[in-house]
Amino acid sequence: MGNTKFDDLHDFRCEKLKFDGDQKDVFWKGSGPGVILLTEIPGITPEVADFARRIARNGFTVAMPNLFGEPGRPYNNAYALKSMVRACISKEFITFAMGKSSPVTIWIQQLIKVTAKKCDGKGVGVIGMCLTGGFALSLAVNPLVKVPVMSQPSLPLPIGTKRKKDVGLSQQDLAIVRERVEKENLCVIGLRFSEDKFSPSQRFKTLKETLGDGFLGVEINSSESNPHGIEHSAHSVLTTDFSNTAEHPTLKAYDTIVEHFKARL
Repeated sequence: MGNTKFDDLHDFRCEKLKFDGDQKDVFWKGSGPGVILLTEIPGITPEVADFARRIARNGFTVAMPNLFGEPGRPYNNAYALKSMVRACISKEFITFAMGKSSPVTIWIQQLIKVTAKKCDGKGVGVIGMCLTGGFALSLAVNPLVKVPVMSQPSLPLPIGTKRKKDVGLSQQDLAIVRERVEKENLCVIGLRFSEDKFSPSQRFKTLKETLGDGFLGVEINSSESNPHGIEHSAHSVLTTDFSNTAEHPTLKAYDTIVEHFKARL
């Protein structure tokens, strides 16, 4: 890549996958049941790559598609802003519309099929984060998705009361997910920091009201007086703001996800 500061991702296997004329790079790592890892803004940063490695070490095959940004490029504010603007003007991402999932999820549905086939065919876990957080829920209409994980879901961008409550998919699709909860005991996992304005608490309230016990919402205390010294501005539960320290709430949240993967995949 010409920049030695980039994480070169040399320990991942990169494969170009084309569905319906749309080609994307997918980074693979590990063996065992499949987990689709959808990156946050600005893209596959070193922290996101390390998160993928952690999942692989726990006995899973990670498939990490490059949806935006430059793979391996470190986070900085200018890069994040540029990546965000590109996502906002892209036809693949619906950043403001309510009651809709982004068109890029159609491409990811194809990746789910490929991953399930490679990894025994029974099903996959899906982790979405930030801009892709809600994708895990919209992809759960697919019976191959056994564990959907929404980490700090931020779409539609929470401007105004209605958008704060909106979970980013149609009522019909939400009804399908609810039916899976009732018939298959599907559990949708949600993670957020308590003070995160980009991923509002109202969204989790909507999910709890809609899915009942089928939604496991993990809200981590990031108030001024929190005992773990978590920043008030904390956003990325599983990457930038993650801590591997014993008893840390982000580590507990990660362990909860792994337990569900091991039980259901």
